[in-house]
Amino acid sequence: YTKTPSPHTQETMLSSVARLSSHTALSPSHSRSSLLLLGQCARASGPYGDSSRRAHSVRSSTSPPKRHFPRVISTAEEAVRAVHSNSTVFIHSVASAPQALIKAMVARAPELRNVTTCSIHTEGAAPYTEPQYAESFRHSAFFIGANVREAVNAGRADFTPIFLSEIPQLFKRGLIPVNVALISVSKPDRHGYCSLGPSVDCSLAAVENADVVIAQINSHVPRCHGSGLIDIRRHVDFVIEKDEPIPTLHEKAASPEVADINNRIGRNVAALVENGSTLQMGIGAIPDATLACLSSHSHLGIHTEMFSEGLIDLVHSGVVTNRYKEVNPGVITGSFLLGSQRLYDFVDDNPSVQLLPCDLVNDPSLIKLNPKVVAINSAIELDLTGQVSADSIGSRFYSGIGGQMDFERGAALSPGGKPVIALPSVTSRGESRIVPSLKPHAGVVTTRAHVHWVATEYGAVFLFGKSVRARAEKLISIAHPKHRERLAHEASQWLKCKIQTVRPDVNENVSYANF
Repeated sequence: YTKTPSPHTQETMLSSVARLSSHTALSPSHSRSSLLLLGQCARASGPYGDSSRRAHSVRSSTSPPKRHFPRVISTAEEAVRAVHSNSTVFIHSVASAPQALIKAMVARAPELRNVTTCSIHTEGAAPYTEPQYAESFRHSAFFIGANVREAVNAGRADFTPIFLSEIPQLFKRGLIPVNVALISVSKPDRHGYCSLGPSVDCSLAAVENADVVIAQINSHVPRCHGSGLIDIRRHVDFVIEKDEPIPTLHEKAASPEVADINNRIGRNVAALVENGSTLQMGIGAIPDATLACLSSHSHLGIHTEMFSEGLIDLVHSGVVTNRYKEVNPGVITGSFLLGSQRLYDFVDDNPSVQLLPCDLVNDPSLIKLNPKVVAINSAIELDLTGQVSADSIGSRFYSGIGGQMDFERGAALSPGGKPVIALPSVTSRGESRIVPSLKPHAGVVTTRAHVHWVATEYGAVFLFGKSVRARAEKLISIAHPKHRERLAHEASQWLKCKIQTVRPDVNENVSYANF
């Protein structure tokens, strides 16, 4: 607003914020004006954080919400009879992909044609992308996982580049009409509420806007708190009961040399984390190495799209308290999880962990409200101006946009925030990841203007507000020593000026406190 809103408008927006609080609690320190700003994100909610959002979607605005008991089906094969040719089928995300329903749907391939499946990254098998089913199914990936990567690059499946925070809008606005949603849920409680388990992300929006929802009740699915508790009578049409272990993630043991590199990167990133910071991190060796270096910190908070079990020890030791968070204070906030059984046991019926939709968790206007947000993201390749390629290796699609830009921007706007791109200086073949220019056809996920901190095993450098020449000098200082001379030569020819030798802003000998 360019002027003070009328009392009626203020009350309307504050009412919206009250509805938002069923998803995200706000610290009492927020002013009335801050709450008004958040009003645009508000959602109407019912008990258990479950929402009455069907009225807000394009597809459901003409029909009342479902009020029925779902039909219990004895077999997955019978349940997926609801899938028809020329329809769109959403598949529950990450570790929650319902394998029994997927297998049953693919078994109907001879009688189905032109079925579009869509999802973000899923674990487990994705048989609908196999060549023999090309006439029956075509997959659309909002984020490319290992199980669909070959199909995407072979032209049998599609990749849609999109911010994770914006995927729910595809379903809510009817841009991608979801005919059938295949989901896995925990056993219902005595009130009829099931949990979407470790994946709320964009899956909740798909469920709320699908014509038909088929749920696989699985006792192995953890009951996670947050927005993923859905009323089975209102959201689900068909139910089967089929227990099967959900996928777990077990990192392969790294060689001593690689482990040392990851640990050095972790120490350089951890040096940027102050007490009272709010962290966003993904999964993998570098985030885990960073978390392992934070044992002497205090009052850290977690607001992240995903996390893995590297966080658990920091919670148990009292390092993570979420005390100073402004959004959901006192609570770990995420959108989806992937890890070992230890992680799933940790989040099961744990009220200190809340999983919320990705359009809230990844909303930069909410992220920025938390103090000292340190967003730790990775890159496949980074050029000397700071452009980040994270979704492709040249012309080969590898992953997706995900939430990197959501959190890079949110952290940059946070008081004392630090967006960090962390990567090893070289590939497994010894090629420099810091390059004069990105490979042909490589996608830029994070622009040079959005990059602030970059860390490798040789240190961390601050690029915000620096010229292209200064950026090149700083990035060369954290490149692998065997590539620095070549990088400096190519940069000097390109920029037509001498490239100076500089030291990293942070490394084992220079702390952030001295920067």
